[in-house]
Amino acid sequence: VRELPVEPYPFVEDSFSRFPSQSNMYGLCQAGEQELLAATLKGKVVCFRYQELQQKVRPVAKEVQFTYIPVDAEIVSIDAFIKSPPKRGLVVGITFIKDSGDKATPFLNIYCDYEPGSEFNLESIAQSCLNLELQFTPFQLYHTEVQCDDGGKETVFLLCGHDQRIHLYKENASLHQFEEQPVERLFPELEQLPSNVLWLDMLSTDEGRRLSAFGCQSGCVGLALVDQTGPEILQSWRVHFDSPISTVLLFPLSCKSEPTTKTEGEEMSGYNLLVTSTIELTVVYRDVQDHGLAHSTCLAESDQWDAVLCALVIDLDFDGQKEVLLGTYGQELLCYKYQLQWRRSFKSPLLSIIYLDLTGDGMKELAVLTLKGLHILQVHTKHMPWPLAYTNKMLIIVINTNNITL
Repeated sequence: VRELPVEPYPFVEDSFSRFPSQSNMYGLCQAGEQELLAATLKGKVVCFRYQELQQKVRPVAKEVQFTYIPVDAEIVSIDAFIKSPPKRGLVVGITFIKDSGDKATPFLNIYCDYEPGSEFNLESIAQSCLNLELQFTPFQLYHTEVQCDDGGKETVFLLCGHDQRIHLYKENASLHQFEEQPVERLFPELEQLPSNVLWLDMLSTDEGRRLSAFGCQSGCVGLALVDQTGPEILQSWRVHFDSPISTVLLFPLSCKSEPTTKTEGEEMSGYNLLVTSTIELTVVYRDVQDHGLAHSTCLAESDQWDAVLCALVIDLDFDGQKEVLLGTYGQELLCYKYQLQWRRSFKSPLLSIIYLDLTGDGMKELAVLTLKGLHILQVHTKHMPWPLAYTNKMLIIVINTNNITL
């Protein structure tokens, strides 16, 4: 029997919200700064947030009634973003399949309220729907920011489909709605794909460039370095696995600390690419901007707990070095820093993980979506840096030339 890692598990569970039906790996997204949206297969969307109730901050999970989602619909994916300045508003996208008896029809609903004062009101947004019938089965719904011709930026939706294509949806500001546009106009690297894309990730780099990565049902992984001003593909690389790709994730090589200004924080000399597949070891490709997919490291034992369905790269212990978190269908959360540090078992398969500050206290929580519901984990105070560990205990230190007062 293998011994458990010696590193302590750094989280305590704060809450668990059970859902009326199961979700999937595309079923969780951040909506605004301190809210999550979780979609279940049977047409339900739950908003999770923390609220002050009876002078205490408590977790609240509430169903949101999004219009034009039939009762018998199965939600496939959900995503949300805040519009790039100077535009205002929260945009939510939901894909689902409606079973009409004789055939199943897929749809993409995009929710956005243009009324002044309601741009961020989730209840109002849920009633303002653009309903688009699709000619393909949808997979991941993803958003990313692109550079406009006028030098500004805009956020768009990218939707992976079973038609071996990725579809682009961009806002038409004059018509107050989103429209599908040819993907090659803004994303030439996403044209002529080798297989159905199951997961997509992008990251803006310096000098107006971006890295784009995709993972396919066939096991193919694609990576491209793109000049956004063209747009023009500068370099591209591909590698093949023996099983479907479940996640691709681009992240900086190293991290000094969480940035507090534009000039301090992350010291980035390059970027890594994390690739997870359904039966093989998880692989980290190092310094991909300079070396493509030539330098790789496998995460030992990452294939021992069934398929890896989700991944995250964060600095959990505040030491300036990022950890890799993997969520598996085998109900395990794995943490790596060069090697396996610890693992934590759940009661159902892990589908998605997001790291965000839900409570607004400056410390981020780990949201873990499983087949049965949503777990919220908080970092244990003994694993926090000293100043942060006492932020919620109202420790006030006044320092002057004469004395120290507590």
